[in-house]
Amino acid sequence: MECRAGCGACCIAASIQQPLPGMPRGKPAGVPCVNLDPTSRRCRIWGQEDYPSVCRRFTPEPAVCGNQRDEALQLISAMEIATC
Repeated sequence: MECRAGCGACCIAASIQQPLPGMPRGKPAGVPCVNLDPTSRRCRIWGQEDYPSVCRRFTPEPAVCGNQRDEALQLISAMEIATC
């Protein structure tokens, strides 16, 4: 599955514990990553050298991304709650 254009759900709903460019303490769940462009909902540093390894390892798939952005936000949020 390819990333859905204009989604960015994984850059919002997921928590990230490792430091990110612009977020040295990581990112809490539900908080948009500072590298996520709010208009295009695309990562500003995707493919660059400082693109985080945790983001490189994320693989979009139907069980996580669903059929649309709102569903992806719900699914990733539910996984966050289940793994806390």
